Amino acid sequence: MASIRTLSDPTLDLQSNSKLNQHQNASLDYETGGSGRPRSSSFHARPNSPATPTRSRHAAAEAASFWDLKVKKRRAAKAWYSRKRVKGAVALIGLVALFFFVNWIMLLRLQDRRPDPDSKTRVSENSVLVQESLGKYAKGKRPQKGIYGRLLALAAHALAEGANKREPKDLWQEPFVLASAWRPCADQRNWEPSEGNNGYILVTANGGINQQRVAVCNAVMVARLLNSTLVIPRFLYSSVWRDASQFSDIYQEEHFINYLTPDIRIVKELPKDLQSLDLEAIGSVVTDEDIMKEAKPSFYLKMILPILFKNRVVHFLGFGNRLAFDPIPFQLQRLRCRCNFHALRFVPKIQETGALLLQRLRQHAGDTGPLDHYLIGPSAVSNKKESSSRAKKPSRYLAVHLRFEIDMVAHSLCEFGGGEEERQELEAYREIHFPALTQIKKTTKLPSPVELRSEGLCPLTPEEAILLLAALGFKRKTHIFVAGSQIYGGQSRLAALTSLYPKLVTKEKLLSSTELEPFMNFSSQLAALDFIGSTAADAFAMTDSGSQFSSLVSGFRIYYGGGKMPTIRPNKRRLASIFLKNNTIEWRVFEQRVRKAIRQTKHVQTRPKARSVYRYPRCKECMCRTD
Repeated sequence: MASIRTLSDPTLDLQSNSKLNQHQNASLDYETGGSGRPRSSSFHARPNSPATPTRSRHAAAEAASFWDLKVKKRRAAKAWYSRKRVKGAVALIGLVALFFFVNWIMLLRLQDRRPDPDSKTRVSENSVLVQESLGKYAKGKRPQKGIYGRLLALAAHALAEGANKREPKDLWQEPFVLASAWRPCADQRNWEPSEGNNGYILVTANGGINQQRVAVCNAVMVARLLNSTLVIPRFLYSSVWRDASQFSDIYQEEHFINYLTPDIRIVKELPKDLQSLDLEAIGSVVTDEDIMKEAKPSFYLKMILPILFKNRVVHFLGFGNRLAFDPIPFQLQRLRCRCNFHALRFVPKIQETGALLLQRLRQHAGDTGPLDHYLIGPSAVSNKKESSSRAKKPSRYLAVHLRFEIDMVAHSLCEFGGGEEERQELEAYREIHFPALTQIKKTTKLPSPVELRSEGLCPLTPEEAILLLAALGFKRKTHIFVAGSQIYGGQSRLAALTSLYPKLVTKEKLLSSTELEPFMNFSSQLAALDFIGSTAADAFAMTDSGSQFSSLVSGFRIYYGGGKMPTIRPNKRRLASIFLKNNTIEWRVFEQRVRKAIRQTKHVQTRPKARSVYRYPRCKECMCRTD
């Protein structure tokens, strides 16, 4: 109360006592209403007091006003807090985005930066490897290196970091249980020899060694089908291959004749009375244009057999893939397999040099591979005897066929990052070597290079091939043998391979000029050495599934490998969609997608209908199941 608060105030002095007494009396009068009794406050007034309703309304209004004000303040505070929280979240997101953006910029600058040649700072081996790779890809002569510069740098870093990691188990393995259930049995016969008395078959095969091999086996089948005598095939000189080699320069004639004697009659030349005939004049010359691709046996019985009866000889000029794979009678199809896998053996000159190649690929170890006997014959035994004093474990190696020669590149109609200069160079090559393709290109609307690549119709470049191997998990120290080393672009194109895999070699590196001298200017004989090195490898990677070389190599590995010779068969269409993202894809994602794409092709497959027995020998005509 006011009077009590005043009396208890210690700040008053004695001179104000009279005024204090007057103030106390006035306060007492107010409290008692002048009657000496205490007056009730407005909160305790009697209900019948005339002043109570007014005071109550004022008090209620003040209370309502107070709570309204409090609610408004609370709402305002809540709205302010919400705005503050949104701003904070936006600021946080902005900071995170800025962080990633700055890191991205730094990564790009790191990838484009060349190593400083004057720097004397000692860094770890991994850091040196990454800087060297970045420097090499930053100044490549061909634009193609720029296309994959980022991925190649990431691959170099991944290989350096993974030096001590284990390789995936399936890199050097096939699904053994399923693959080993098949064994070779094309050597089994169930018919009488053909007398060959309906006439003579002459064959002049075109193309390289692989196309010629297919043509020879098709000719053997046609000779049996028409009960005719086969003259040792001849090989047509090609402006592309520029090789004058004939059958006896590559394959053993006597073994070929003797091995197939139970099937057909084979002679080395026409009888004297037929050699003087003008075969073209009498209508005995049949070209590829006269036979549809993969013609059925009925065509030969209907169209070719009458010519034999009439003229006693037919000359297949430029005979290539002119016999279908289905439908073919069982024993006739088995004869095709027998010719390819058993009857065609390389001459001793090629076998001996091939043995040297294998010996050096395996680091001079004495062990022989499961296919050596079929590839290099007696040289496999002599190699083992010469190396018996060396007891070290043989080095396993991976063989890669880079089907990137200029003929393949030009014929594909694809582009490979070389710009206008590349387009003009390949167009000039097409006009000389593929005039028919040039004419079709002028008169017909063909798919664009982008469309061809998206459909997987372009050969893998050396850069794409090496990225494939790195993504699959092959270590940097892997021994790699490259077949088909005469790639478009020359040695500069191999830079991406050797920088990531320094133990990469070709036959030209492993064999001396003296050892290679007998094969110079004979591309088919050099290709035979590549065939031996690739077929005997612990693992084989093809870069073009449509390549005849890769098909023959993979088929040989299936037929004689016993389920222990894995082959990597890339699906170029799936890989194309992955490589298109080379500027943004992270290495971990790239690895996962590549491994998934390859894993889907790595299975034991029997020959699909109408497909090549050379590539898919797992069929009842060529191989037998052991289960």
